[in-house]
Amino acid sequence: MLLDNGPDMSDMSAFQTFDNQFNFSSTAKLRHLPVQNPHKRYCTLESSTSSLAGINPSVYDPFSSKSLQNNSPDHGSSSLSGSCVTDDVNDLRHKLKELETAMLGPDSEVFDCLDSTESTTACQDIDSWRTTFQAISRRDLRTVLVSCAKAVSDNDLLMAQWMIDELRLMVSVSGEPIQRLGAYLLEGLVARLSSSGSSIYKSLNRCPEPASTDLLSYMHILYEVCPYFKFGYMSANGAIAEAMKEENRVHIVDFQIGQGSQWVTLIQAFAARPGGPPRIRITGIDDITSAYARGGSLSIVGNRLAKLAGQFKVPFEFNAVSVSGSEVKPENLGIRPGEALAVNFAFVLHHMPDESVSTENHRDRLLRMVKGLSPKVVTLVEQESNTNTAAFFPRFIETMNYYTAMFESIDVTLPRDHKQRINVEQHCLARDVVNIVACEGTERVERHELLGKWRSRFEMAGFDPYPLSSLVNSTIEGLLKNYSDKYRLEEREGVLYLGWKNRDLVVSCAWK
Repeated sequence: MLLDNGPDMSDMSAFQTFDNQFNFSSTAKLRHLPVQNPHKRYCTLESSTSSLAGINPSVYDPFSSKSLQNNSPDHGSSSLSGSCVTDDVNDLRHKLKELETAMLGPDSEVFDCLDSTESTTACQDIDSWRTTFQAISRRDLRTVLVSCAKAVSDNDLLMAQWMIDELRLMVSVSGEPIQRLGAYLLEGLVARLSSSGSSIYKSLNRCPEPASTDLLSYMHILYEVCPYFKFGYMSANGAIAEAMKEENRVHIVDFQIGQGSQWVTLIQAFAARPGGPPRIRITGIDDITSAYARGGSLSIVGNRLAKLAGQFKVPFEFNAVSVSGSEVKPENLGIRPGEALAVNFAFVLHHMPDESVSTENHRDRLLRMVKGLSPKVVTLVEQESNTNTAAFFPRFIETMNYYTAMFESIDVTLPRDHKQRINVEQHCLARDVVNIVACEGTERVERHELLGKWRSRFEMAGFDPYPLSSLVNSTIEGLLKNYSDKYRLEEREGVLYLGWKNRDLVVSCAWK
């Protein structure tokens, strides 16, 4: 998830990196439609007769104006226009019989064939088709999405084409959480087959819409309705404040500073410190892809933070580093003797290519580089998901399960008829989903790892755990009281986990 450090400088903290702007150029445009006819068809392909094997990536546009229509299926209707399956049981049986005859011959029976070694594979295929037929008939979207992903994984284009046509009738950007997520998972599957995932992802970084003020608003809405990001930034700030409570000169290196609002409350906390505030220097790292959403260069962030620090009478200095995090070198950071160093990795390390992508392995290189700077504390906030080195099919399942929880949590606090909800999900979440599902190699930049893997990387770089204080835990527990009781906070071995129901979604920890 690409997040920014905050939609509002007056807020306590916010999102890290606005480079996840889900905006669209003329060659990759997703229209943000108001909720209209709930039975309108969702179209993924330009034409319902298109063959996936014949799609030309240079002209195929999965995010065209036809791509995402509002389609909340009528669960009381038996009509599925354009579908090869209806609610007519006899029709379903007839089609299954046709399939059996085609695969096993006119005199064969499915269950009789199970005794034949020669027919085992064919019977397994029939079972797979039968299961999929039944899932479509009962409108079991999760099962059909999984079956479609399996067909894509197996390069079974006939099965994939059929299920994509059916899925277009089942998903909806204005429906239930799984229908909304399903719309973006479906786009990812089609983009994967058409090899257009990378072009979509890259075009969304460059195109000039929506306006930066709109993107700011979308991020602010998501920030307010979900506690995940407040949790991450509050816990990181708490660890830094605790580590620096006796220091007079503090240098904070933020590897993706975005709007810079994470540091508002920390500056305020330092201002209230007994004995007076320390001298604070912040090095903000961010590449040019975030400049648009921010409204300009990093100097804007520096000026805002300097103004705030002046109001609270905190000595302050800002150092702007306008490069990609993976390209940072020690000389960019301006390390000075006598300063206590804190390094902040909030929702950023999963973008760094590791050994599975590049021989340079920037993910581990950065950790070794930071350790060589002798920091007093290093904070890590990441999504608790396993999508880095996983093969396509298990990665699809993991993505569906993870983002289902995320979409469900949004559903609790943001009504489905909220006019901005579709925009929030498209701009803040959908692009990441498409990248995870559709892209491979260097083109897949959303590469999350579980804490166990992050722990191994930090330990190999020479770090030791820095347990978060009980004060941080109690502060976040107070925060969660303002949200649904389905959120849960757990501390395990000095690490904080925030989840939805039984699913861990965000993890926060500190190292020294």
